[in-house]
Amino acid sequence: MTKRHLFEVGVFNARVRAALAEGERHTDLSDDWADIHYFEVFAFDEKGARSKIERRYPPANGYVITDVKQIR
Repeated sequence: MTKRHLFEVGVFNARVRAALAEGERHTDLSDDWADIHYFEVFAFDEKGARSKIERRYPPANGYVITDVKQIR
């Protein structure tokens, strides 16, 4: 049986960054989404960790994954 691992995934929102760069604000998200947020998820591999985060923070909504790192 394959063991699940703990991954740390970095995510920011490109639409928030773009709005702030133009001196504006995103209509739905706080300014802090311009910065990288780190989330921990359990998955069997990096692809699974990325997939879990993309379901919660879809690329179609401007979210960008910066890195996925196995931490345990």
